[in-house]
Amino acid sequence: MGIEIERKFLVAGDGWREAAERVVPMAQGYLNDVGMVDSGAMLSSVRVRIEGDEARLNIKSRELGVQRQEFEYPIPLEDARALLALSVGGLVDKRRHYVRHGGHVWEVDEFLGDNAGLVVAEIELSGPGETFVKPAWLGRQVTDAPRYYNLALASRPTYWNGKPISSSSLGATNVQTPMFCDSSCTQTQSRTSG
Repeated sequence: MGIEIERKFLVAGDGWREAAERVVPMAQGYLNDVGMVDSGAMLSSVRVRIEGDEARLNIKSRELGVQRQEFEYPIPLEDARALLALSVGGLVDKRRHYVRHGGHVWEVDEFLGDNAGLVVAEIELSGPGETFVKPAWLGRQVTDAPRYYNLALASRPTYWNGKPISSSSLGATNVQTPMFCDSSCTQTQSRTSG
């Protein structure tokens, strides 16, 4: 059984940008929505992700906090594109920056699209009590805050540049095809979901 142990933080500056070793564009969608998971009708999220030229299917248990069950499997890129077209809610479009600091690799996600302006840093640990060196650009910990989980960002995006999303805009949304997909990602360049 796979176990993910990670902590999630907001960032408090741009110091991580110049330290990034590499950047990978990502688009992901979910085959279930946050309401099903929040209500307990489903005990896990099911995610499809395209990472550059690779794709993965991921299943995570719904526990909040540092430790969760996680299962991840590589899938063909064409299958991932087809599954993204079936996803519930919106797509999460982001750039992942890999930043080495204090003996760990931080994954700094810079969100685009409906979640533009949000930047979250994650660190994977070998155990819940493992200590780590906090970079100067690290902000408030949000590990236990569900609104920062990608499933919530896909289902209920929030505008992070000082403009809160209105409840009237939670209906149908126009989801653009991720910037790094070619025309075979979906049959049309945008789709309506909701």
